[in-house]
Formats: sequence, structure tokens, C-alpha cells
Amino acid sequence: MLSFEDELLPENAIPSSVTPAIPPLSRVNASDKRVINGLTDVNQLVPFKYHWAWDKYLAGCANHWMPQEVAMSRDIAQWKDSTALTEDERLIVKRNLGFFTTADSLAANNIVLGTYRHITAPECRQYLLRQGFEEAIHTHAYQYIVESLGLDEGEVFNAYQEVASIKDKDDFLIPFINTLTDPQFKTGTLESDQQLLRSLIVFACIMEGLFFYVGFVQILALGRQNKMQGAAEQYQYILRDESQHCNFGVDLINTIKLENPQLWTESFREEIKNLMQQGVELEYRYAEATMPRGVLGLNAAMFKEYLRFIANRRCQQIGLDVLYPGAKNPFPWMSEMMDLKKEKNFFETRVTEYQTGGSLSWE
Repeated sequence: MLSFEDELLPENAIPSSVTPAIPPLSRVNASDKRVINGLTDVNQLVPFKYHWAWDKYLAGCANHWMPQEVAMSRDIAQWKDSTALTEDERLIVKRNLGFFTTADSLAANNIVLGTYRHITAPECRQYLLRQGFEEAIHTHAYQYIVESLGLDEGEVFNAYQEVASIKDKDDFLIPFINTLTDPQFKTGTLESDQQLLRSLIVFACIMEGLFFYVGFVQILALGRQNKMQGAAEQYQYILRDESQHCNFGVDLINTIKLENPQLWTESFREEIKNLMQQGVELEYRYAEATMPRGVLGLNAAMFKEYLRFIANRRCQQIGLDVLYPGAKNPFPWMSEMMDLKKEKNFFETRVTEYQTGGSLSWE
């Protein structure tokens, strides 16, 4: 048997089987970049090709916030006051926290362990890093609300396993997340690239673009009635972050379609439509379960119309025909909640552009 010394290769020799692939000695051209299956160096951020991704990264940094900045004293007093909130309103708060505490963790795992690995555009990766941090802030916010109100942590954090309407939504999402987070999954074929695109659509247009909206409406409606204003203020910031996440996802999806038109087949489009319809039904069941009776001037039937309206918008954003012709928005005030240019929120407690450093505008 050869000794270790005998097995050493001659100086500077590299066996051909392990010779690293050395890229040609040329600089990266922006035109050569691709969102998926790119061959350029993923470590070279510039020259920019996807300016929209970089702009969203900068906007996310400028809109930084932290949960502890929001006072919870009034919320705590209301929660302790048995007359301040009805049982139906308390159910809304607990069910919302039960869904969101897990949903944003799923989102973070999907980004960090899945999506990031398969995206080869450095500008897009830069935004994904920011998005992953924002998901951590959101999870922090829900924990902060739960702790502030003294809620049963076991009940809230296990809701995704114990409450059927929450579990059904998570069960719908997990297979698509598992696709991207599977260490063996690789892009580069028609089938695998469609799997990636499908999971990105579910993540951006259904999870972040649909499944969060019943909860946002409910908690923000409480805030509009001077109830749970600290929680509602945090949800407003989260809504604005998630709106940006959804917009980034739509741009990512459309760019992949543009660069890989062979993926956007008729059968694939039909599959996406079916998934979108499933998402609407699951979120409507969640609305019924969290709001068994009318409360806050809202009822489950209004959410059916709202979810159809949102689903139509998501379809149009990625180039599909509307699924529910004529659906209208019963909550036009929600648009104000997502307007990052407003100087004050409806509570008039702080600047809602919540921009940092030199980005802060006091006009």
C-alpha cells in the first residue's frame, strides 16, 4: 500500500477529475445575466441588469422598522379590560397571530433555504437577503404582540397544527416550499424550471399576495375603530413590506417568463389558475372560521368578494386572464394602508414612511 507521502501529486499538479472550472478571463456583461440558470459570476453585483430588484432593495432598507418602536400599552390595557373587546374580536386577534407566527417563518425558510439558491441574478439575491430579514422582523413583531398581551404561547404558536383553517393553508403551501428547499432539486430542465416558476408563483401571488389579506383587513379594521392600535400599527408596516415582497415576486416571475418563454405553456397556465382558485377557497374558509359572525362592520361574504378581487389582480400581474369577472374591492381604504408616501398613518402616532438616516423626509 502506498504511503500518504507516496500518494502526493507532484508540485502544482491537479488531477483532471477535480480541476475547477475556470471562467474565461473576461468581465461580466450585464446582457449576459439571467435570473435563473445564469452562467455569469453570481458574486458580481455590477454591472446592473435588473435595476428594479436593486431599487426594491434600497426601498426596503429605507423603510426599516423594528417592533419595539411601537408602544403596546393601550393594547395591553384593552386586552385586560373585559369590556373593551368582544369575544369575536379577541378570536380575530388570536387566530391572526396563530397563522402569521408560522407563515412568516415558512416564508423565511423558503427564501433562505430555497429561492436564494436557484436565483442567479446578484441584484435579485441582494433583495432576497433583505426580504429574509424582513420576514424575521415580522415574526419578531408577532412574538412581541403575543408577549405584550400575555397570550397563551402554546395556543398561538401551535395553531398551525391545531386549527383546521390555518393548517389547511399551511398544508397547501408546504409541498411547494419543499420543492425549492430540497437539497437535490436543481434547475436546468423544462420540468425543473417549471417547478421553480410554479413555486415562485404560489409563494408570491398566493401566500404573500392572497393568504395574508384577510388577516390584514381584520386587524387594521380593529385599529380603525381605536382598538388594538399598537398591533394594528405593526400590521400596517408588515402589510407594506409584504406588498413590496409580492411586487418583487411578480417582477421576478415575469422576468423568468420573458427570459424562458418555453415555460409558459397553456397547460402550465391552466394549472396556475387552478392553484389560484384553490387559494381563494382556502382563504375564504379561513375568513369564515375567524369571523363566524359579523364584526367590525365586516362579514365573511365581503371577504369572498375581496379575495376574488385580489385573485384577479394577481392573475393580471403575471399575464393571466381574470378568474372572477366583475369582482370589486369592498375595502378601498386598504389602498391607503399600503401607500408608503403618506406622511402619517391613521393613528397619527408616527411617520409611516419610517425611513432611516438621510432617507427620512419630514415634509
